[in-house]
Amino acid sequence: MKILVTGAAGFIGSHVSNTLLSQGHDVVGVDNINDYYDTALKYDRLKWLGDFPFEQVDISDQAKLHLVFQQHQPEKVVHLAAQAGVRYSIENPHAYITSNIIGFQNILEESRLQNIKHLVYASSSSVYGNNEKIPFSTDDEVDHPISTYAATKKSNELMAHVYSHLYGLPTTGLRFFTVYGPWGRPDMSPFLFADAIYNDKPLKLFNNGHHKRDFTFIDDIVSGIIGVMAHIPAPCEQSGARYKIYNIGNNKPVELIDYVRLFEEIIGKEAKKEMLGPQPGDVHETYADISDISADVGYAPKTELKEGLRQFIRWYQSYYNL
Repeated sequence: MKILVTGAAGFIGSHVSNTLLSQGHDVVGVDNINDYYDTALKYDRLKWLGDFPFEQVDISDQAKLHLVFQQHQPEKVVHLAAQAGVRYSIENPHAYITSNIIGFQNILEESRLQNIKHLVYASSSSVYGNNEKIPFSTDDEVDHPISTYAATKKSNELMAHVYSHLYGLPTTGLRFFTVYGPWGRPDMSPFLFADAIYNDKPLKLFNNGHHKRDFTFIDDIVSGIIGVMAHIPAPCEQSGARYKIYNIGNNKPVELIDYVRLFEEIIGKEAKKEMLGPQPGDVHETYADISDISADVGYAPKTELKEGLRQFIRWYQSYYNL
C-alpha cells in the first residue's frame, strides 16, 4: 500500500515511517524541516530511514502539497506534521495557526480530492485541559483548552468531522499522551532531563515536580497507529460519518519527581533539582482511558517506563557520543 506520512523527519513520523517501510509498504515522506529545534536531528532521522521518496514541503503551502498528492497518489495518509509544544504556543501562536489549522485544512482537502481510504491524524491529550475526571475519556467534554496548541488540536478534530460528514472521508484522530523514546524531540522532558543531569545543570521541575504524566513509549505509539490505520471507523451514531477519536497512552500516570528518580537511577547520577511553580498552559495530570482503542484494534502498551527510559538513554549516549 502507498502511504503518505507527514512529519516524516519528526520524532513519531520517523518511527512510523520506519515500521511501514520494514513491513514493505511504499512510504512517501513529507516534512518542511523547520528550525523549531535542531534540524541536524531531523536530517539524521532521515538518514536512519534510508532511501525512500521524501518531499521537503510545508503543508501550509497548498499548491506544493497538491503536487505531492498528484504525483504520488497515496491510498492512505498518516498526518503527524504540526507545530508542536505547549509552551512555545504561548510565545508564538501564529505558527500554530499556520501549521495546525491552515496546514491541516490543506491535508483534509487533498485527501478528499485524492479519495484517500483513511486519514489518520495526530491530536493531543492537551485538548483535555485541566479535566478533573480521571482517567481522561474521549467521551469527556473538551471545550476548555488552556493553550493555543491545545485549541488547534481540538479544532483539527472538528474539521476532520466536517470532512467525514460532508465528503465521506474516513478520519481517525489520535490523542497522544506524552510520547518518549529514541530519536525524540529536544524540547521534551527526556532530552531536557538527560542534558541537565549529564551536564550538571539545574533541572527545572514545574509545580514542584507534582505534575503527573502518562508517559508512552514510542514503540507502543507506533503499534497503535499501525493498528488504527487498518481499522476504518464505523459510521458514528450522531452523524453517520466515518469518524473516530482515540486516546493512545500508557494508562499509567507517573509523578514527575518519580520520573526524575528513574533518570538518576539509570544514569547513576543525582540531578540538581530546581523546584518552580506551575507554568502557564501546563495541565496538572494526564491519564489515558484506552479502553476504546484496546477493544477496537487490540492496542496494549507493553513497555514499562523504566525500560523505555533505559532505551532512550542508550540511544542518547550513542547519538551524543557520551
